[in-house]
Amino acid sequence: MDIDRYLAAKKEDLTRKTSVVRNFNVFDLSYVPEQPLLREEAKAIIDAIMRYDHTGIPNNLLIHGARGSGKTVMLRYLARALQGKIAAEILYVSCRQHNTSFKILAHLVGIPPRGLAHSEMQRRFEELHPGRCVVVLDEIDLMSSKDPRYEILYFLSRNPRNYSTVMLSNNHRFMSLLDESARSSLQAESILFRKYNAGEVCEILHQRVADGLRQSPAPGIIEEIAALTTSRTESDIRVAIKGLYYTVTEPHFSIGQSFERAQRDVCIDVTNDLNDHTLLVLKAVGERQKENVRDVYQAYAVSCRQRGEKPYSYSHFYTTLGYLQSLNLILMVATKVHRAIAKRAELLIDERVLDAVVKHRFG
Repeated sequence: MDIDRYLAAKKEDLTRKTSVVRNFNVFDLSYVPEQPLLREEAKAIIDAIMRYDHTGIPNNLLIHGARGSGKTVMLRYLARALQGKIAAEILYVSCRQHNTSFKILAHLVGIPPRGLAHSEMQRRFEELHPGRCVVVLDEIDLMSSKDPRYEILYFLSRNPRNYSTVMLSNNHRFMSLLDESARSSLQAESILFRKYNAGEVCEILHQRVADGLRQSPAPGIIEEIAALTTSRTESDIRVAIKGLYYTVTEPHFSIGQSFERAQRDVCIDVTNDLNDHTLLVLKAVGERQKENVRDVYQAYAVSCRQRGEKPYSYSHFYTTLGYLQSLNLILMVATKVHRAIAKRAELLIDERVLDAVVKHRFG
């Protein structure tokens, strides 16, 4: 078969297999539904924003929870839903894409992140946003280690215009990474997005089906995906949505095959998103799985020195292990050694995935 015939055959095959799909956007992990699932956690966020809009007194929030617990979707929905209904502006920034304070400000004022002093960037932001303003910093735990003081938080929390800051983090210990003065300035209220239960996963998947498919999958499929999601991924809704996508578009796959492929896709995405130091910590876990945490730290420190990098302190390293566990990439296990209790970390992802990401990042 020549290339043209192969292309034609592939196009015909895709058209046939995906004919049930009316709107592919519902399988995009950045898709924001018209009416997302309303959770108790969302009510606390709405209350805080409305209170700030009414009083002008900042309500700074740290919204944390495992990946796939709905944090980003809810904040993006609220930014859209509240537009024109409150006086305060709501600005959204992905710290994955804009990973330093300077880049965040450049994005918010709409200019390239070069050529201006940091103070000038701050002045322009104040001119553009003189009134009440809520700045949402999504995935703030992905900010670069080149910005260790999180200058954007100082600027927002100490500004006389009383800006309000909403931070989204997968790491529940994020505030402990800040120095005391930053924590004191923010006085952030902590809101935990709990894991979805199986019923909630089903509800979300049924909503995606209604929004994007011409017909529902066979009875029991959504319930089976929901059960796998809650039992194997700590209720990561992204895996559930991708599992539904493969179930619909690859009808020859079993539910198990669709779910495993979805899980692998999300695992690769999560690992690729780690900053260099966190990836090196994960690499050290893979190398020293049967050894205690202090041995893992030594392996991580060696990797850093080989690359001319200064390693994290042990306390910061230990916090990073907790973060990796929240991403379902490792599992912290307590073991008894003689009369003492020792901690070790086990890798939960395919070592081949980790090796591929490390090789791509560091060569």
